[in-house]
Amino acid sequence: MHQIPDVKLSVIIVNYNVKYFLEQCLISAQKALLNLEGEIWVVDNDSVDGSVEMVREKFPSVHCIANKTNTGFSVANNQAIKQARGEYVLLLNPDTVVQEDTFAKCVQYMDAHTDVGGLGVKMIDGKGNFLPESKRGLPTPEVALYKMIGLNKLFPKSQRFGKYHLGFIHENETAEVDVLAGAFMLMRSSVLEKVGLLDETFFMYGEDIDLSYRITKAGYKNVYFPETSIIHYKGESTKRMSVNYVFIFYRAMVIFAKKHYTGGTAKLFTNLINISIYFRALLAIIQRFILKTWLYVMDTVLILIGLHLIKDYWEEHIKNFEGYFSPVYANTHFPAYTMVWLLMVFWSGGYQKPYSALKVIRGVIVGTVLISAIFAFLPNELQYSRGIILAGTALTSLSMILLRVISHYKQFGNLRLGEASNVKTVIVGHKKERERVLRLIQKSNKADKFLGFITIDDEEDDDILGNVGRLDELCNLYKIDEVIFCSKDLSSSYTMDWMVKMSTSSVSFKIVPDDSGFIIGSNAKDINGELYTEEVRLALMDKNTLQKKRLIDIIIGLCLIPVGLFIGWFGKGVVSYYKNIFEVIIGVKTWVSYDYTVDVKGLPYLRNGVYPVSIESKNQDLSDSIKKRLNYFYAKNYTVGSDFGIVLKRLLK
Repeated sequence: MHQIPDVKLSVIIVNYNVKYFLEQCLISAQKALLNLEGEIWVVDNDSVDGSVEMVREKFPSVHCIANKTNTGFSVANNQAIKQARGEYVLLLNPDTVVQEDTFAKCVQYMDAHTDVGGLGVKMIDGKGNFLPESKRGLPTPEVALYKMIGLNKLFPKSQRFGKYHLGFIHENETAEVDVLAGAFMLMRSSVLEKVGLLDETFFMYGEDIDLSYRITKAGYKNVYFPETSIIHYKGESTKRMSVNYVFIFYRAMVIFAKKHYTGGTAKLFTNLINISIYFRALLAIIQRFILKTWLYVMDTVLILIGLHLIKDYWEEHIKNFEGYFSPVYANTHFPAYTMVWLLMVFWSGGYQKPYSALKVIRGVIVGTVLISAIFAFLPNELQYSRGIILAGTALTSLSMILLRVISHYKQFGNLRLGEASNVKTVIVGHKKERERVLRLIQKSNKADKFLGFITIDDEEDDDILGNVGRLDELCNLYKIDEVIFCSKDLSSSYTMDWMVKMSTSSVSFKIVPDDSGFIIGSNAKDINGELYTEEVRLALMDKNTLQKKRLIDIIIGLCLIPVGLFIGWFGKGVVSYYKNIFEVIIGVKTWVSYDYTVDVKGLPYLRNGVYPVSIESKNQDLSDSIKKRLNYFYAKNYTVGSDFGIVLKRLLK
């Protein structure tokens, strides 16, 4: 940044695997630069979702730096800052949308207030709600303590307890603040020359606090400027509920404390942060564990209770003898039955949303067949009642289905498993773009959600519900649940005005960028953005499919352990054989994976495989293009049978 600025504004966006949001961000940024001399930089931190290719194809005027590794937020921003030519530099998150006049208003304010070194704006989430992190105070030990024990949430507008988000400053009041939000940081290049660039000690988080603090220490002001606003689809670039996030964020605070505080203050702050790290990490672990396992736990409890009730009934009414069954039956057989049913229902897809009664019943029946087969091989003294197994099958199916119906009703408000709530969707825009978006919805298998169009002008048609000027009334009249705005026909400012106006309603909002194949939205600040897309969806992109693949890996491994005895007696390579089994079971490898001798960019991540998918080919001299195609088809069409077939063929050979 040692060159004389020759443009007014340099916009810098660091991207990592959020191609859909990046596209929308770039479209809005280009519109905001139409009446302002500026440039846009995208620094990609080795994304695998095709972000770089998208930028170079659709936005040829954007300067694109494609890193070969994930360098982190600070390093990536600094790469572009050093080459930027703007009088002002804006660090902008890729999961944001700016208004058409956002840049002009911000630059105009900075031009008129030369004592301001940095500026942030009002941010709203995907539902139109104000994001309190738009304005923040310095995280002193006192502020950190109040946040850690929750006083900032209990008394958000208190000048003592509410300093973290400066709740005592109204969201529409221009005010001096301590910290700028990293999602939108507008700074003078001349100030950056004096205070230095982002501290690259911070990989992610904390660098915005550090730089904001250095700006104020140099005698400049940081200002919260609510005269314009942006959408921030918070939660896209990072997963804030993860344990990894907790450790990275709070360790960044430790770096900040050691850098800027001394003596007892630094020690107190560090101790508070360390306590917070383990407390928040524990909460994150517990929360994630509950979210992931509650259905399995409830199924287990209900199945075991049901089996015990059946046993008691059997003893009292069928056998007429209390204590007829040995305690071994309840203590060993019942847990075994339960485990088999759970595994088979999982394998059948009974834990995959949307829930399906058919998948549950199929899994339970397969489990019953397996239990019966094992039952037949048990000694006579361990063969108890087949009737209890059959009654358990019925009760297990019933309890599992009932539990899923209750969960489904709580989420969607209806009792029809496999069917989402009757969401009513409308599209707002001119005719040509509206119809294009409708085709996109139809390709995304969401056509059943479409209710009608809302026009911008005075069109009349059977599918037109009314004019956008009465959007709130129309949503109330037709009980509309979802509004899709066509950004080609509506300004970002107009869209955001409606989002803010209707933020207290239950309506959710999505935006389709100009001529884009993606419809983007997010209903809450901590929820990942949603999108509809006409792009091909790969089977291995589904986390439930990946869970099934992991389960199959373990099952195959356990089945191959006894087979290895024969290899040990008659063959060679028993050590490598068992080494592969061990590595697959503990999760270091998977049985079948991509052929990693070629580039797999853009495909869902898989561990290294014992066998590459290309091993099925009789021709071992495959070209790179064929290997890439085999990798793609494996990711697109994966089924559990794919792995079984490949492993079985290799075993037979």
